Amino acid sequence: MALKALLNQLNDLEAPICRALSQRGEFLETQRFFGIVSRLGDGVFWYVIMLLLPALYGRAGLEASVHMLVVGFVSLVVYKAIKHLTGRRRPCDQFDDVRRHAPMLDLYSFPSGHTMHAVGFTAVLLAHFPEVGIVITPFVFLVASSRIVLGLHYPSDVIMGALIGGTVAWGSFNLPV
Repeated sequence: MALKALLNQLNDLEAPICRALSQRGEFLETQRFFGIVSRLGDGVFWYVIMLLLPALYGRAGLEASVHMLVVGFVSLVVYKAIKHLTGRRRPCDQFDDVRRHAPMLDLYSFPSGHTMHAVGFTAVLLAHFPEVGIVITPFVFLVASSRIVLGLHYPSDVIMGALIGGTVAWGSFNLPV
């Protein structure tokens, strides 16, 4: 399969970035910070937001929460299919000098589900409530970065996760209602 071969070639090209950021993760403070960010990006942060939106914005908040759930579900279906097809090993499993600084939720790295959901949920959230962008947007970048610093993903995993999340969200805005 062409995608699998491409990912294998990218492994060695991306290894220096993974090594450099993984070394940053050797510092306990860095591990703790990015570990917390990653854990929040695992769903906790987003589910709390989805629960709070109806309380803060009424019906408009409920519509945004449902929209986020739909984008999350569709993204998850795409994500699972790609993960199953590619079976890309994580950098911490591929290279001895890239350490894992957080638990893995599954075996494979491509694409980054954390980043996919962060981008997809943020796109929906900003479309409904642009005023929250100042708080949400930096969090998305931290979630994406955390996945590489913690040794769990390659940069291309994060980029593809962002593309999937953004594409699904964009597509959801272009559906006839």
